[in-house]
Amino acid sequence: MAQQHSIFITGGASGIGRETALYFGQRGWFIGLADVNEAGMTETAGMLPEGASHSQKLDVRDRAAWDTALETFAAAADGRIDVVFNNAGVGAGGDIATMETAEIDRCLDINLKGVLYGAAAAHPYLAKTAPGSALINTASAAGIMGSPGMSVYCATKFAVRGISESLDAEWSDDGITVASICPSFIDTPLLDGTGSRGSNELIRDRVTGAGLEITPVKEVAEAVWQAVHGDQMHYLVGKTAKKLNFAKRWMPGRARAQSRQGAGLLGK
Repeated sequence: MAQQHSIFITGGASGIGRETALYFGQRGWFIGLADVNEAGMTETAGMLPEGASHSQKLDVRDRAAWDTALETFAAAADGRIDVVFNNAGVGAGGDIATMETAEIDRCLDINLKGVLYGAAAAHPYLAKTAPGSALINTASAAGIMGSPGMSVYCATKFAVRGISESLDAEWSDDGITVASICPSFIDTPLLDGTGSRGSNELIRDRVTGAGLEITPVKEVAEAVWQAVHGDQMHYLVGKTAKKLNFAKRWMPGRARAQSRQGAGLLGK
């Protein structure tokens, strides 16, 4: 009898992480949930079949905690980790000249260092189950083209795409798949924040007010499944991400002009 496949998901308490857990869980995978939100993880685990998941608190900014978390999950998963999904992330928006240093550091530490730490910790486990194992990183449409009022967030998501490309080459001889997921505006709790301490307007209201689509979160989970089993480098999710990628490549001047006109949407 074949050993059950397993996936370790950061940010598993809600949003993309939760939906991905449910998607893989429905297909018979053993699920590892990691987050700082223990109540949210309990809710996610309650949506999965009994005994089909393992939850643990993890701050992705803590490199040593990564080693402990993966070692603990591997023990729960009979020694097997097939996929690590670097998904935990936070938003940050506003004029860079007025953003607080702590806010900048938090976004960089979670969105960027957290991905690098996760990759470093995951490698020995993924090498063991290769070929067929995968590291999947959550980037964003904000990693395709920079937008006003999002310099720090864009920096982290451009970096995640670059990290994915670098590790795809670095780990190719190990048989490990590496890919990024690039969602646009996804229907998750992140849309119910302001993205900036200097604004009281919800991101969701700004998005809908601009006539942009909000993509169902299940489409991201489907993209993660495709990334694990496919051979693309970057998976674009949502019409906005696909349109932006097309414009950036084929109409860079027009895309730049539209970005400059979009400051109102993005919080500047």
